[in-house]
Amino acid sequence: MLICVLSIKKYAFLRKVVQMGFKENLKTELAYSGMLVKELSALSGINKRTIDNYLNTHNCMPSADAAVRIAGALGVSVEYLVTGQERQERTPTPRLPGPQHILKHLESLTMRDRKIVFNLIRFLKEAEEAAAKKA
Repeated sequence: MLICVLSIKKYAFLRKVVQMGFKENLKTELAYSGMLVKELSALSGINKRTIDNYLNTHNCMPSADAAVRIAGALGVSVEYLVTGQERQERTPTPRLPGPQHILKHLESLTMRDRKIVFNLIRFLKEAEEAAAKKA
């Protein structure tokens, strides 16, 4: 199944060769984003074991709510996760790098720059918490 590892978005011609379902599209998107299952679980609010079932069980489809949450965490549409295709009239959602990708870049920074990044993250988290308390 080497074909399933390839980014189906990049190799659109393969869509006709391989019928991709939710399970395969979810695996492809996880690989593409560099996101771990536990990170997807944290971002989507869906139990890791449940996501593991979607990835490993034949014909295991999530509820609509779970599919929406997973798609949102991955930065893709539910339609893409289910069918492997986007509507032609829509523009793709901008994709954010996964935490693993960010860590790779963080390791290449100087200690001074790492401290700056750390302080920025801490500031953003504190601002988010303060906004949540006001709401």
